[in-house]
Amino acid sequence: MTTVTPLNSLREEEHIMSTLLDVLREEQQLLVTAEIEGLPAVTTRKTALVTQMTLLSAQRHRALGKSGFPAEEAGMDAWIAASGAAREESASLWQSLLQHTREAKELNRVNGMLINKQMGHTQGALQALSPKGANFYSPGGISTSLPRSRGFLAG
Repeated sequence: MTTVTPLNSLREEEHIMSTLLDVLREEQQLLVTAEIEGLPAVTTRKTALVTQMTLLSAQRHRALGKSGFPAEEAGMDAWIAASGAAREESASLWQSLLQHTREAKELNRVNGMLINKQMGHTQGALQALSPKGANFYSPGGISTSLPRSRGFLAG
């Protein structure tokens, strides 16, 4: 069994984050080209990768704590400064992970905007399919030209 160290966790996190960036780019391409059928599979992969990132981050925090450093993101700089021969690799991985995290947040923001745009188009199409004066159906399936009113008559 391999001992969990902040460096081991960083290596895994960087790999997973690179994969997540690829998935977010794939999601964006599907949204731009309106290939909605492919989104559920991408969403499933994205969710699994985010879950892995969360677990790895917690693992890294525990490893930092066991090494005598603050068990949080702020402890990374102190750990890197004290990491000796692995300092260069650790610093490089950490900076890369931070940069990739910023990229992932931006891709996710843009993808969210694309999803909202797609939903707007869908709402517009649905409204176009049900113009004023359209037939409505009662719970019993009877077609009517106006929806039933539940008002009352005052005499």
